[in-house]
Amino acid sequence: MMDPEFDALEEKLAQLVRRLEALRDENRELRQQLAQRTDENARLGEKLGAAKSRIEALLKQIPETES
Repeated sequence: MMDPEFDALEEKLAQLVRRLEALRDENRELRQQLAQRTDENARLGEKLGAAKSRIEALLKQIPETES
């Protein structure tokens, strides 16, 4: 029969290993989400820049009125 303290330590170690694996999985998932959001942010930034350019071009076409 094993020592109860050894059994308790072994169980705690097993719990730590399971927690480590869960955290690694979560970290991997969060890194993937971050990469997706970074790509999305870059695409939206490009769209925003293009929209800004179009608006600026349209504003230049509006004749200035004299006050």
